[in-house]
Parts: sequence; C-alpha cells; structure tokens
Amino acid sequence: MMYEPKRLHPAGMIFNLFQGIRQSIVGLLPIAIVAVGNGEWLYVLLAAAILLVLFIVFSVLAWYRYTYQLEEDQIRIEQGIFIRKKRTISKHRIQSIDLSQNIIHRIFGLTKVQIETAGSDHRIDAALSAVTMEEGQLLHKQLKYNKQSEPVNEDSEQEEVVVPEHYPQRKVSVKQLLIAGSTSASFGIILGLFGLVFSDLESLIPDRFYNQATDWVVSQAVQVLIAFGILTFILLWCFGILQTLIQYWNFTITRYEKELFITRGLLEKKQSTIPLKRIQAVGIKQSVIRQPLGFAIMYVEIASGEIGQNQEMHTLIFPLIRKKHVAAFLQELLPEYTYQPDKLTKLPNKALPYYLFRSAIIPLIATITVAFLSFEFAWIPLIITIAACILGYIQFRSTAYKIEGEQLLVQKRTTSKDTVLIQHKKLQSFQRKQHILHRKQNLATMDTAILSKFMGRHFILRELREQDLDLLADWYSYQKNKPFSE
Repeated sequence: MMYEPKRLHPAGMIFNLFQGIRQSIVGLLPIAIVAVGNGEWLYVLLAAAILLVLFIVFSVLAWYRYTYQLEEDQIRIEQGIFIRKKRTISKHRIQSIDLSQNIIHRIFGLTKVQIETAGSDHRIDAALSAVTMEEGQLLHKQLKYNKQSEPVNEDSEQEEVVVPEHYPQRKVSVKQLLIAGSTSASFGIILGLFGLVFSDLESLIPDRFYNQATDWVVSQAVQVLIAFGILTFILLWCFGILQTLIQYWNFTITRYEKELFITRGLLEKKQSTIPLKRIQAVGIKQSVIRQPLGFAIMYVEIASGEIGQNQEMHTLIFPLIRKKHVAAFLQELLPEYTYQPDKLTKLPNKALPYYLFRSAIIPLIATITVAFLSFEFAWIPLIITIAACILGYIQFRSTAYKIEGEQLLVQKRTTSKDTVLIQHKKLQSFQRKQHILHRKQNLATMDTAILSKFMGRHFILRELREQDLDLLADWYSYQKNKPFSE
C-alpha cells in the first residue's frame, strides 16, 4: 500500500520561522546589545527587519520543498531548498514514534511526529513538525504496528465479542506534582536563569535609573532588604513548582505488551513510547531534599538515541513516588525488574579513607593555600573541607550492591542517592582494577557498563573487597552453575 507524497500543514512555516529565529538569536543578540549601547537603534531595527523578511522567505521555501510519503513498510522524506535530501526510514528500524502538541499545535488541531530510529545519529531520525492529529495517529499506527488481517466468515451469523484487554497504568496526582515541584532542583535552574537575564538587561538600563535604584536599595533598612530577598526566593520557588505542573501535568504511564506509553504536559502535550527491548536499566534517584521525606523519581536508561532531542541522559518514567511503593510500581509496570533493598553488600571500613581523600583533597589544598596567603580567611575553605569530608562519608555509607538472580543492584551517591537495577544480559563489559595500595589491602574496583544514550553509562564501585569482586566476576561470566542469592 502506497500513499501520495504530502506536505506538512501550512502552520509548519510558522515553526520553521521560530526555529530559524531561535537558532540565530544567540549569535545575534550580543551584537544587537553592543549596537544599542552605542546608540545605533536605527541600524538594529533595519537589520532586524531584513533578517525577518529573509527568515519568512526561507521558512516558506523550506515548507514547500518538504514532502513525505508513507508506504507499506517505510516512510520517504524529501527536503532541502538548494540541496535536496532524500531519506527512507524502514519501519523495522523505527524504535519509537512520539506525538506532541504545543500551544500552536492545539490551536490548529495539529501534532508533531517525532520518529526515532535504532541509532545515535540524529540525521537518520525524522520530525514532521506539523501534521493533523488524524494524520499523526495514522502514521503512528502504520509505522509502529504490524497489522495482521484475519479471514472473515461472511456466512457466520454470530459476531465475535472483543473484550478490551486491561493494561497496567499509573497516574501522578496534583498533590504529587506539587511535592515534586517543591522539592525539585528547578528552583536553582530558574535562579541561575534569573541572574543571567538580569545581567544582560543591566546593560540596557539607563545609568540614571540604575543609579537611582541602587541608591534606593542601599538606603533601605536591613529588614526591608531581608524581606525583599525572602519574597524573591518565594516567587522563584513558586515558578519552579509552576514549571513542574506545566511539564508533568496529567502524567500517565501505561504498560503494553512491548512498550511503555507516557502522556504528559499542560501547555505542550506529549505522547512518547519506550520499547521494552531498549530499556537497559531502571533507576531510583533520591535528592538530598527528597530522601529524608521518603520520595524518589523513577527513570530508565535507554539504548542509543540522540542526546540533542533530550538533554537528560536518562528517561523519566515517574516524576515522584514514595520509596516504599517502588517495589509495587515495578511489579505492576516492569515485572522484569525487582527491588528488594535489604541485605545489601556494603563497603569495608578500610575503604573510608579513600572516599574522604577524594572528596576533601581539593578544598584541603585550597585551605592550605589561603592559610598561607591570608590566615584570617582560612576558615572559609576550611568549612568547605569539612562539608566535603561529610559528603565523602555519606558516599561511603551509600555505596553498595546486591546480586538477585539475573539482576544486579548498584547503589551509589554523588549528592543524590542513585539505585540502579541492571539485568545480566544488558551488561556490556566488566573490568577489575587495582593499584598498589588496593593490592596490599585486598581491595579492588569494579567497572561495568551498559548501552545508553550517545556513548553508554559506566557503573563504578570503588574499594570493594577482593572476594566480593570475585563473586561479581563469577556472576558476570557464569562460571558458577548455581544461582546467586543474598
């Protein structure tokens, strides 16, 4: 079955225009700021008008020259204004087809179709920026699933009753999203963006108004400044909560036979699929704030994929869950993995000095240097050194592992506590490392890896007992016939 070549919806010209402006604004904005600072307003406006006309022309041409054609087992795409590019993507190479809707899509009843293949080269993937929702669902159906037709008996007077199959599903409540936003790291990101934007806008503020505002701030009482700082903190914190609500609104995950299906978003609605065969590991992460409260996030490591499409190295499958509910969550949606965090194998006590040394060496050098140059300020890096030692001790206490049948549990910490569940068949390598001090103390380091986005992910457990590492090596190489259990 073959369809005629089609163009994207005319709204695709708008997306091409926005994309061109967004890609150019980073390089052109500093030039515009310098020109405005020198009083060259007229030239800036003239250049902006010319660039806008060029962007519009190229957006229209790019839309007109972009066509796609759906065939029985593949999709053909042709694009390019001056240089024509032709791509053919077989349905057998397609790993996921995601549908998403931003505000413009929803106004026109459109959707964006993101096609991801089984490789790390984004040039092989495809994105149809604007098609009708009906067309997007047709593409998803035709390219994602193999249709099997069954013969129909016209003489039969009885109709077969199809009972819809129940699939496991979990949704995130508004209360959970509020807690997730309140305890997320998005506040720090928003604070940094606020500072960056303010520093750029500062150069555009006339000196007279800037000096008057500075004099007013300095003249205020300390109590007023403290209140202003607290108010700013609360506002930015609320923006962080709002961002989480918008991003993960109505977050729903459903387990089908061969994939996980996730829908989420308030302003931009997204539908994404995660093929089960591409899942390399399941992770449970607890930040410093969430761990005392008993909350965590759930994520999966995906084989291959292009980082440029998703800045995170892993894929979130649940934005907030109580730690005690993780086992039930996995049993319902990912029964291939089990989570039993009891009887973990911890590090020996003689590993503690290594963790303290690695955490505190840099601030310790800074403390000695500052004490030598200006002794009265040495207390500042000294406090940082003490904090680094505390972090090193916590990292030592958190590091552990457990073998459970065909599954390896690895637990580590940088600042957040990260527990990863890996099936034996997903491990790509296993290395044993020792230096001279390790050999004298019967210690060793394990380095194992899985496929992940772009270049893979390594799991390194430092300063294990030699006999523990031998056990892990035997389990990895299947040198023992009986199953391991803790």
